[in-house]
Amino acid sequence: MFRHASRLLIRAAAGEGGAHGRTAAVAASRAFSSEVPAAPVQDTAFIEAWKKVAPNIEPPKTPLEFLKPRPPTPSTIPSKLTVNFVLPYQSEISSKEVDMVIIPATTGQMGVLPGHVATIAELKPGLLSVHEGTEVTKYFVSSGFAFIHANSFTDIVAIEAVPIDRIDPDLVQKGLTEFTQKLSSATTDLEKAEAQIGVDVHSAMNAALSG
Repeated sequence: MFRHASRLLIRAAAGEGGAHGRTAAVAASRAFSSEVPAAPVQDTAFIEAWKKVAPNIEPPKTPLEFLKPRPPTPSTIPSKLTVNFVLPYQSEISSKEVDMVIIPATTGQMGVLPGHVATIAELKPGLLSVHEGTEVTKYFVSSGFAFIHANSFTDIVAIEAVPIDRIDPDLVQKGLTEFTQKLSSATTDLEKAEAQIGVDVHSAMNAALSG
């Protein structure tokens, strides 16, 4: 039965009335926008549809219920940018107010200040810097995404990241030399691709250390 639950739920929600059904569908889609409302919103249409399909089982939680509510977009630009920086295995920065972050976007280095326009930026290997007064914390990130929200919140999700002061310059140079040699001697497309990735990452680390 559960293999067909999603289809049954869609039918149940759609059957509640033309205009009402369309309104509920639009509202449900808006719930997953980058700006979460200040108060959690319960998807009553989904819960009612679930009870019709499986009345004896508690409805599952939707992604919206796991999101931490954020304040609405302020009428004036705040003085600080609130940053969350997370990795798959830990949180580096949680709800910290800073002056600016500079992220290594695929389109180039991007400075993010309070009031920045809402943007989603893909990250490339490079230097991520967090500016708070006179203090600057630098990380090398491998890849990921930055979600810049209109309410001066920025969420940065990286696959790997390490503080720049923990990188050994000698090992970076050694790795760059090795991958450069592998690239010159590669014979297959796979070998060339792997070697090129190694060259690009080590070159980015080298630039971050010297920058």
